[in-house]
Amino acid sequence: MDSSDEELMRRIRNDLIDSYDEELEMELEDRSVAEITGEESSEHGAQGKEARRQYFRELFRLQGELVKLQDWVVSTGHKVVILFEGRDAAGKGGVIKRITQRLNPRICRVAALPAPNERERTQWYFQRYVSHLPGAGEIVLFDRSWYNRAGVERVMGFCTDEQYEEFFRSVPEFEKMLGRSGIKLIKYWFSISDEEQHLRFLGRIHDPLKQWKLSPMDLESRRRWEEYTKAKEIMLERTHIPEAPWWVVQAVDKKKARLNCIHHLLQQMPYKETEHARIELPERVRHDDYRRQPVPQEILVPEVF
Repeated sequence: MDSSDEELMRRIRNDLIDSYDEELEMELEDRSVAEITGEESSEHGAQGKEARRQYFRELFRLQGELVKLQDWVVSTGHKVVILFEGRDAAGKGGVIKRITQRLNPRICRVAALPAPNERERTQWYFQRYVSHLPGAGEIVLFDRSWYNRAGVERVMGFCTDEQYEEFFRSVPEFEKMLGRSGIKLIKYWFSISDEEQHLRFLGRIHDPLKQWKLSPMDLESRRRWEEYTKAKEIMLERTHIPEAPWWVVQAVDKKKARLNCIHHLLQQMPYKETEHARIELPERVRHDDYRRQPVPQEILVPEVF
């Protein structure tokens, strides 16, 4: 294996470690990454550990602010829609996960629509998205959105030229209409380099827990990188309007992208900390004649661990 291959495998390995860090979270404070990767301890490993600690401290701080934002949205009856667009493997799902991780799923929910069925293809294009829009006191995060028409549908030939042009005529008016109805719309495009997407796709190929993320459409999108670039540039140019501007997140570094996006999101709304009544745990009512019945052994889950 030559030096370029070694560097590639090192980056893939670091990317896998990054993804598992998110699940282990602060447990890594008291454990060496070498225990997970099988590598020798090094100064680089120590620096990486400290960087992870700083990342998690900032992430948890921002997630605390998101809880305050959620409470404010509920108390004021605001309606919020956040769109996440970008190339495959750009990190949209990662930031959505970190935003929703500590929030109430009844208030902040994710809409990730599959490809339209036969009936939906005959409807007004925006119709299936409208049913997912928020009511008062709700936040909806779209993991891809109506901008599919300007991206994958255009590149893959799933819409006609007439449908494509009609989309660009309609979407500014549609988004202005959302604003007039009281919906706060925020649009993010996650930007990664050609090299970084190549690396992340290789990481998914090498990670059995992530191979499900690679669909035939994803692989074809890799081949058509330049076509997607042209479609993205046209989309941003034609749909960046004062009422609903685009915000581009530099996402080559996934952790920085998550923090930057969440920080920016918090700046888009004038939320304030909501006062709550003091919570006191009531005394449990006890009755002398109450006896808890034993659980039948045949329905207990075996304690393997």
